[in-house]
Amino acid sequence: QVQLVESGGGLVQPGGSLRLSCVASGFTMSKYVIAWFRQAPGKERERVSCIGSTDGIVYYKDSVKGRFTISRDDVASTVYLQINDLKPEDAAVYYCAARYGYYCSGYGSTYDYEYWGQGTQVTVSS
Repeated sequence: QVQLVESGGGLVQPGGSLRLSCVASGFTMSKYVIAWFRQAPGKERERVSCIGSTDGIVYYKDSVKGRFTISRDDVASTVYLQINDLKPEDAAVYYCAARYGYYCSGYGSTYDYEYWGQGTQVTVSS
């Protein structure tokens, strides 16, 4: 069956780094746009990054530009999110999501994505 499994979250001090992974199975990941969303307590789920399927064009939310890097390895059916210089406001549950198609642009809503992982918790605290 279709699965997206995130890992790599944890407790990190401000300024620290994490690399989140999202492993896909049950579908051909290379044909899907993959996005990372996050949801903090009491807040809506928001897209923070996305990578296109064929062109590899990436998107970043303004507040994470320069600190987050998304990449994909279609052979390994894995998408990564490198997070550097973590800030307290980055603390959230991070989800990966998949959408059949080519491009990230214009698809920022949770409703645009067909498959979801269970999430991985990122906590930022000193």
